[in-house]
Amino acid sequence: MVWLCALAALLCFLYCFIVFSIRSGSRFYLIWGLGGLFFLGLAWMIKIDLWSQLPQAVRRAAGVVLLIGILNFVVVESCIFTHYRDQGRPDLDYIIVLGAQMKPGGPSAVLKFRLDAAYDYLTANEDTLCVVSGGQGANEPCTEAEGMYLYLVDRGIAPERIIMEDKSTDTSENIAFSAALIGGTDKDVGIVTNNFHVFRGVMLARHAGFEDACGISARSNVYFQPNNLVREFFGVMKDLVCGNLF
Repeated sequence: MVWLCALAALLCFLYCFIVFSIRSGSRFYLIWGLGGLFFLGLAWMIKIDLWSQLPQAVRRAAGVVLLIGILNFVVVESCIFTHYRDQGRPDLDYIIVLGAQMKPGGPSAVLKFRLDAAYDYLTANEDTLCVVSGGQGANEPCTEAEGMYLYLVDRGIAPERIIMEDKSTDTSENIAFSAALIGGTDKDVGIVTNNFHVFRGVMLARHAGFEDACGISARSNVYFQPNNLVREFFGVMKDLVCGNLF
């Protein structure tokens, strides 16, 4: 058991270094370092048999908390995977492309995947309009909306089909500010985002009043997926606690 925990710690530290090296665009990779420290601490507790020395009430409480956490994680991840391959419906009134990091050289890989999915949908549904949604972060050369607009226009989407929403700072604001630009929530809309993010995007849209909102799933990098899925778990829990999902 000690060696198993030590191996888990090594894998966590290794993945933390990999995500850091590739530059994921956020500091969430640090959670894998914390995970490594947790497993090292657990290995040490097992090695000196500290667990059996704790009061029974403490061990039971820790076990209950751990079980609830695991069940909660499984339920949330299951919800995420139910929308993992959503392809939307044809002839939507609007699609809303959720923003992600813009880099000096153009859209980040995550954002490019979203824009490519939006491009595919727009070329297949010529009457659908597109809202590109995202403001400007401190480390971005322009607003995400502007960068997305230029990318889609450069690929051949007519400028008059694209509406820029350039004030939002998170997914909830992406939806709310986009709704204001398109004139309300009675439109038939699709939410374009990466596969791991579709569930939360659709649920936020429905909570905002788009009752029939659907998801349009874009791909994501496989090597970032463990990081994405764990990060998305915390994103879902945050919005759940804040009352943004239901």
